[in-house]
Amino acid sequence: MAELIPFVVPTQSDKVLLVWDLSAGPQAENLSHSLFTVFSQFGLLYSVRVFPNAAVARPGFYAIIKFYSSRDAQRAQKACDGKPLFQTSPVKVRLSTRHTAVRHQAFALNSSRCQELANYYFGFTGWSKRIVKLQELSGLEGEAPPVPGQRPSLRFLCAVEVVLPLYGCRSPGVGVAEEPLHQLEEGQSSFLIKRKTAQKLAVQSALSDAFQKLAIVVLESGKVAVEYRPSEESIDAASDEELHGLIQVSCLPWNQSSQREEECLSDFSLEEEELKLQELR
Repeated sequence: MAELIPFVVPTQSDKVLLVWDLSAGPQAENLSHSLFTVFSQFGLLYSVRVFPNAAVARPGFYAIIKFYSSRDAQRAQKACDGKPLFQTSPVKVRLSTRHTAVRHQAFALNSSRCQELANYYFGFTGWSKRIVKLQELSGLEGEAPPVPGQRPSLRFLCAVEVVLPLYGCRSPGVGVAEEPLHQLEEGQSSFLIKRKTAQKLAVQSALSDAFQKLAIVVLESGKVAVEYRPSEESIDAASDEELHGLIQVSCLPWNQSSQREEECLSDFSLEEEELKLQELR
């Protein structure tokens, strides 16, 4: 049976491993590195977290390891359970038995995680991203006047496209980001830093949105396919008029972005993408 891997944070119990009977000798950071080295041989990992045992238990640690693929998690469990791995005594490895009757909200992966997952299954050259539009929303004609007492801010909208040429698939994405301005800040350099930060956040949000319409399909043979699931609000933002309509339809409350994982600004080179955008004009 084929396995579907969406670009969301893995929460299903069949993708989560519990590892215990870890010795108390090494530090938690060293244990985390050793566990990552062992279990990443079975597939791409989302996270490895190490915790000290409860005070009532004997000294030592246990770990929670999350895979993107349930098949990889099951293979790792069978291969590692009862083995010493990197220590002298054997460890216990079990699939999580957390109750799954209640469906939890699926949180989108941030752009860095999305790119990592795409690189793993499609290859570094199996997909590409393209900025279609990067537009400042602050000060646009027709924009609602600021609320009295509200701090001014920089707002940017970005439209991107994720392309998978081998599968003939193009997935559009849209993101909006806001960066507040503080009146106490002085100097042009501070303003430019805020502006660049807002641009990067908009690009990252749009890229994550584009990946949310895709899902990786891993067949029993090991071959990889892709499923494209456009949302109802998905619009081809190739022209300014279409993009203007997209702004009106898809503008989301700013607090929704805080529900996603914290994004690392250094994972995306805005200068490189701006150069590509200029070449396309």
